[in-house]
Amino acid sequence: MPSSAASSSHPDETAYDRHRLRQWLAGQARADGVSRRRLLTLLAATGAAGALPLSAPAHAADGDTIVKPLPPEKFVRRGTNAETRWEALRGTGHHTPNDLFFVRNHTATPALRAHDWRLRLWGSGLRGGPAEDRAIEFGYDDLRKLPSVTRTAFVECAGNGRSGYTTQQGETVGGTAWTLGAIGVARWRGVPLSTVLRRAGLSPYAVDVQPRGLDAEYVSGGESLGRVRRPLPLSKALHDVLLAYEMNGEPLPPDHGHPVRVLVPSWVGIASIKWVGDIEVSRQPLFSPWNTTFYRLFGPAHPEGGSVPLSRQTLKSAFELASGATFPAGRSQVLRGRSWSGAGPVARVDVSTDGGASWRPARLDERPRPDTWTRWSVDWKPRARGTTQLLARATDTAGRTQPDVSVFNTEGYLFDAVVRHEVTVV
Repeated sequence: MPSSAASSSHPDETAYDRHRLRQWLAGQARADGVSRRRLLTLLAATGAAGALPLSAPAHAADGDTIVKPLPPEKFVRRGTNAETRWEALRGTGHHTPNDLFFVRNHTATPALRAHDWRLRLWGSGLRGGPAEDRAIEFGYDDLRKLPSVTRTAFVECAGNGRSGYTTQQGETVGGTAWTLGAIGVARWRGVPLSTVLRRAGLSPYAVDVQPRGLDAEYVSGGESLGRVRRPLPLSKALHDVLLAYEMNGEPLPPDHGHPVRVLVPSWVGIASIKWVGDIEVSRQPLFSPWNTTFYRLFGPAHPEGGSVPLSRQTLKSAFELASGATFPAGRSQVLRGRSWSGAGPVARVDVSTDGGASWRPARLDERPRPDTWTRWSVDWKPRARGTTQLLARATDTAGRTQPDVSVFNTEGYLFDAVVRHEVTVV
């Protein structure tokens, strides 16, 4: 892919990934850490047999994988991860406070010091010769001396909302049973990845970049898959990806990537590699376990052997309420929530307070923007005592509207159906 095509401001990620898959099948791509036999097995698999469970690492003990405090009124602990409670976000403003931001760890948060940190860029996609002879390094101070930008964007796990497949649709899926709290919005400051790539000497023939984290190797099914890494098409890397070193005006906290992480706006969270230590730049398409074994869609509604690797996030809405919240009958309330989409700003939110029998538009309380959520509110004066379901349904500027049912996939990724939030009127 020539550099002119790669710099397009609106890359067609799906077309790119289909092209990359064809290149791999033709022997023109490299699968880092994945044997050809394993990839062929994955590509040939269908349905439940095609999705390997995302198991917890054997060497990560529950209770010592996350550094920051996790008070139970703010978080639900889920193994090596921590989910934000939506009721804790009420009144916090647009940006999620660092101490409330969800945590998704494959292993454990590493202890890294900024003055020891180095970022190594290497590979056949840099100018100057073979991969083993061409590399450049940046220290933490080197990175901070480069021109910086500040960007508001969400980070969201691809499995956010996964529990809805079971609780609402009666379907069995693998993976962590997130409700809707595996998302956070922050104000990130850092250096555009495009700046660093060009300073490193980008070849016009480069097609992929693959950041790799400095956390421990990930073990799945008794096999070490190495450190977390996932390739990006150069078009996305040059478009809006950030090497972030600040979060909401503070140095990155340990659990969120200190000293430097990758931020890939609007994409599934696995693309935003934390604790980044090296980036391979390649003339060949790259594969890793995180876009072959994991983070693809398998199931009867998806292509034989699975979908292309996941990229953009889907559309969701959530109320700033605890599950099972109670309201007094006859008293006016203001219901608040947030909606977001990976395809563009939220254009409209409709709310039902009677389980979907009737709908009315919510007020958008801020100007909708891409890469982040939109806060909204609606007035409600409940009258009938008993249980009811609150529903919020968003529509984005790309024309997508949340459906009543999310298309099943065996690992429960990209749940986008309207969530039924049960409350009680007393």
